Order: sequence, then structure tokens, then C-alpha cells
Amino acid sequence: MKATRVYLLLHVLLSAGVLVHSFEPVTTTLFGFGLAAVGRAIYNYLHESCGPKWIHFNATGLQADLEAKLFGQHIASRIILKSVTGFMGNDNPKKPLVLSLHGWTGTGKNFVSQMIADNIYKEGMKSSFVHMFTAELHFPHLSQIETYKAQLQQWIKGNVTNCAQSMFVFDEMDNMHPGLIDSIKPYLEYYESLDGVSYRKAIFIFLSNAGGESITQTALDFWKAGRDREELELRDLETAISLTVFNNKNSGLWHTSLIDKNLVDFFVPFLPLEYRHVAQCAMAEMKAKNLLADPAVADQVASEINYFPKTERIFSVKGCKTIASKLDYFYT
Repeated sequence: MKATRVYLLLHVLLSAGVLVHSFEPVTTTLFGFGLAAVGRAIYNYLHESCGPKWIHFNATGLQADLEAKLFGQHIASRIILKSVTGFMGNDNPKKPLVLSLHGWTGTGKNFVSQMIADNIYKEGMKSSFVHMFTAELHFPHLSQIETYKAQLQQWIKGNVTNCAQSMFVFDEMDNMHPGLIDSIKPYLEYYESLDGVSYRKAIFIFLSNAGGESITQTALDFWKAGRDREELELRDLETAISLTVFNNKNSGLWHTSLIDKNLVDFFVPFLPLEYRHVAQCAMAEMKAKNLLADPAVADQVASEINYFPKTERIFSVKGCKTIASKLDYFYT
């Protein structure tokens, strides 16, 4: 496949006169420059590079993904779309985009990170410019925290030096050792550059279950008051989330200067999912698997999920996290 693509590229270059010019008997220097240019063109055609061919924001695509694939998250959808679109449309941002996503498991935090990557990078989450860190895998031992801090700083500096439009995702922030994330504070500031490197075009996303209890309690209070969950606004939740994670020793953002210095642009709440949202997840998963989207099967899958509180059974315990495996069971 690659050989065919190289042949086609060479054909295009010949048609454009690039290779012909390279072989004109002017000087060997021109000959060398011509070959070097062709080599770079071929390499950039076949390999991901930090340029518009591989990095290009698709605002329409992000909006379509959020509307078609993310359910029950009207607040998160609105914030993500507006913040990412505004940031990517700014040729000279004053600081990196920093988003902190909070909510119970299965509500869509990782899914949204993937959507953002898919609509910025041609290779999506597989892009060499998208970097995922997890607490248990990359930073497991408290005794090594000083080493982790130095490594994390070097990883971020090296990758942003390689590509200014890099994206960093920190999963399991609630399991992150307190103080570790403060080591990257300088890169999230308003500095034009640090040691010759600008971090202003990078994106940092933190994913955490911390704050999930306060989000769920607010959603439950709305339900008990007979109010529609779509009436919930960011102002009803953001302050409570930031205070919760700042004062929670298990949040990874405990007493962090990132919050003190207002470096997190948005604390994004992900609401607990109701029965109808789980059924929607099942329908979407069937379509993704090229299966017949059967509402009866979606209802059956949703009915087998555990819900809480025990008496009212309003919210899914695991969100939509086990939907894919349950559908595999139904279709095998």
C-alpha cells in the first residue's frame, strides 16, 4: 500500500516539474536540494507531522459527534464545543486550554477526550501528538514522586517542543499523588515562552471521578424538586466541584496551585445517566457495531443495569460503561 502511495506521489511531483528541476544539469548543489525536497515531501506524505495536513480542527465534526454520541450531558457538550472551538480558532491564545472533567464512571469523560482528539488530529487518539497519562501506570509509587515530577516536566517540554499543538490527557486524577500535577503549573501559565518554548497552543485535559458525589446530589435534588435536569447550569455545579477537588486529599488536585491561580479554564460536570440515556447509548453502540438498532434490545439492556438510589433507581451506577459487553452477550 505504501509503495503505491509513493508511486502516486512521485507521479504528482513529476507532473509538477519538481523532479525534472532536480535533475537539471546546473549544479550538484541544486541536485542535492531537489532530492532532499522530494525526500521530505515523501516522508511528510507517509508519516504524521506537525502541520495542517495532520492537524486541522473540524468544529462541525465535533458538534456532530457531541450531538449524536454523547447523551445526557447538555452542560458538558456546550462547554466542550465552545471552549475547544474558541481556543482552536485563536491564532494567538494567551495560555494553553485547560479542562478538568468530573463525574462518575461511564458518563463520557474519556469519550469526550477522544472526540476532541478525533476532530483535531487526523490520527485521533493514535496521534503521536496526543499523550495519555494514567496515575496507576505512569505514577504508581509515592516514594518516586520527585522523579515523576522531573519526568513529567521533560515529557511535556519535549513533546511541545516537537509540536506546539500537542494534547495531554491525565486520566484517574482522583488517584494521582497530591502535589504531582503542580509540577506542570509553569506550562499552564500565561508565559509567552519558557526556555524558548511556547506552551500556549497545547491542550491539557484532566479526568476525575472526584466531585461526582456533589454533581449527583445536585442532580438528585433537581429531580426531587420536580425540575428537569436540562435546567441545570454550569453555575449550579462549577463552584462546588472546584471546592470539592481542592479540599479532597484523594482528588489529585488537592490544594493545587492550578486552582489557586485560576489556571483551569473550566471544571466540566458530567451528570449521572438515567435509564433513557443508557438506552440511547445501547442504540448508538448497535449502530457503531453495524447491528440492527433495535429499541427493544436497547430497553432490555438498559433494564439490566443497576441504578441508584436503591428506592428511586434514577441513575445508572456505571453509566454506559458496560453497554458494549452486554450487547456482545445479546448478539452471541
